[in-house]
Formats: sequence, C-alpha cells, structure tokens
Amino acid sequence: MTTSTRGAKAPAVLVLEDGRVFRGRAYGAVGVTFGEAVFNTGMTGYQETLTDPSYHRQVVVMTAPHVGNTGVNDEDPESARIWVAGYVVRDPARVPSNWRSRRSLDEELAQQGVVGISGIDTRALTRHLRERGAMRVGIFSGNALPDEGTMLAEVRQAPEMTGADLSAEVATKETYVVPAIGEKKFTVAAVDLGIKGMTPHRMAERGIEVHVLPATATAEDVYAVEPDGVFFSNGPGDPATADGAVALMQAVLERRTPLFGICFGNQILGRALGFGTYKLKYGHRGINQPVQDRTTGKVEVTAHNHGFAVDAPLDKVSDTPYGRAEVSHVCLNDNVVEGLQLLDQPAFSVQYHPEAAAGPHDAAYLFDRFVSLMEAERA
Repeated sequence: MTTSTRGAKAPAVLVLEDGRVFRGRAYGAVGVTFGEAVFNTGMTGYQETLTDPSYHRQVVVMTAPHVGNTGVNDEDPESARIWVAGYVVRDPARVPSNWRSRRSLDEELAQQGVVGISGIDTRALTRHLRERGAMRVGIFSGNALPDEGTMLAEVRQAPEMTGADLSAEVATKETYVVPAIGEKKFTVAAVDLGIKGMTPHRMAERGIEVHVLPATATAEDVYAVEPDGVFFSNGPGDPATADGAVALMQAVLERRTPLFGICFGNQILGRALGFGTYKLKYGHRGINQPVQDRTTGKVEVTAHNHGFAVDAPLDKVSDTPYGRAEVSHVCLNDNVVEGLQLLDQPAFSVQYHPEAAAGPHDAAYLFDRFVSLMEAERA
C-alpha cells in the first residue's frame, strides 16, 4: 500500500476483481490499497470496527450512509492502531460533534495512512457483494490515476483471504498481564490471535487476572502461568491455516482445563474437535446479528465479524476425541454455526463478540458462563 497526505477532494476509484468500478472522492489518506471487500451493517461503532485486528487485510464498506459524525476519541479503540486495509463510506460527516471527540475520522485515517473512498453508492456496492460474494478490491486515489485495465490487473494480483495465515501478524509479540479489577479470583491464559482490548477487560471485571500470550505460544507457555482457564481470541485469516493454534487447543482439551473461545477461537475449537471450516459467501459483519442460544432458547442480538464458519451438524450430538460435542448457538439469518460446546468436559465457544465493543450486551453472560466453569472445576 502506498499513501500520501490527506486529500478529501482528490478523485478516487474503487475497483473490484470482477471488473465492477465505483468512482468517488478520496477519504483519509491518498494512495493505493488492496484487500478483501466486505461490508459492515452496524449503524455505529466505526471506531471499534477500524481498530479490530480481525479486519486485517480487509477493505470495509459501511452500509450506514452517514459515517464519522461522532469523530474519533482516545477511549474507544480496541487496539493500538487501525487495522482495516481500506475504508468505504457514502456520506462522511463534514463536522464531528461529540463531547469526547478529539479529531475527525478523516484526520485519523489520514494520520494512520489508511486509504479510503467516499461519495459512492454503498448500497449498490453492498448488493453486489451479497450477490457475487466477498472479493478482492483496490482503492486508487490521487490526481494521476492509472487506466481501469491497469487497476483491475493490480487488484487481481493481490493475495486472497482463502489460505491466509494472519494471526501472528496482528498478535502481541510479548506476554502482558491485565490485572483483575477488585479481588482476584482466577487466572486465565488468553491466546492472542487478534484480541480486542475490551475482551480481557470484561474478564478483569469478573475478578480474572488475564495473561495475554502471543499467537505462537506453546502449551508450556500457557501452563507456565498456572491458569484456571484458557481463552482463545478472535483474529483474522483462514482457520484452515491455523495448525499451531489447533494443536495448542488440543493440548488444553487433553488436560481438561476450562476453555472458552470466541470468533477465530470458535473455528479453532471446531477444527480441534475434527470438524471442517469453510468460507462464507460474504460473511457476517455488524452489531445486529440474531443468534439463538440453543441451550436456553434465548435469542440474542450480537456483534459479528467473520468470513469463515465451522462445518458441524446442527441436528445431532457428535462424538469427538474429547467427548460429545454439539452446536450450542446458531445464526437465525442463515443457520450458520455460531457456537460449540463439549458435553463431557468444560469447553465452549461462540462465533461472535460477547465483549460488545461495539455492539449490544445480550451475550455478556458468556463471560459468566466461563467463570462458572472455572468455579466448578475448582470445587
């Protein structure tokens, strides 16, 4: 990716790998970027979306037409930087208005070198991606743009998301500790595959001291912290490439340590149990996705960001090397597997974001369920 300084009035072009072209204006940095085009249906929470490591190497299209109206603050980022490869909006706010705002979204994107485009028909683009599926895309901006044929050729040379092994690129390089808030009750080893900052905070609120380990952590690293439970985070890329994380989770399952995984961690649990994974046509991304907890019958509105899913049977209990397993949660839009649980040992996972950053708080109980597993194991 090449970028230059901010240039909101510079011309910009978005080119999809199937040849569809959208013309607009530069938003954020001026330059060139490539990634996988995906759309997010959230009406708010753009700052958390931009800083979610799971969006690494993706160009995010916002379906909400007006973006940037609350500006950018210093409290809401989920990591130390913006991770999206590019950003697409229809009608950016001209002036941000919020008591916490420190700068405009346009300024933040430009400062971090994120190439974006505004002024295009994001509804038409979203409909195209729904019909044709997520695909490679390029955003080109500036006063000297290549011809469409050259831009399309460059887009088609960009790497695909299928087969991409990205967790180590976004994870911490060194272990760090998030202390418990109040009385310490448990210690958890959290394997960082692209973790969001609010996730260890939600555990800390429940008296958990969280040791966040690199994606390359071994079983020896995990058990060196003497954990009461092990957590596997969200993250980017194709779960079919995550052989190291799968082997680590299998080691945890063999020891029967209480285990909780979210998003990428759900896909890792699926693979560890012997299920396959597959790429969704256009994925689930937003803070308004309906999921049913099949263990209670409750329907939750949940926050999602995933382009892959677990291929597990919805209609039966499966036998695995670690005991019986079942699908615990399912998406009500398309019956995609949204959660797994083992019936013979303390392990479960979900395919969405219970930390609610951004998003609704319907799924916060999942952290309490993890605490209950650790309490039962201790007892």
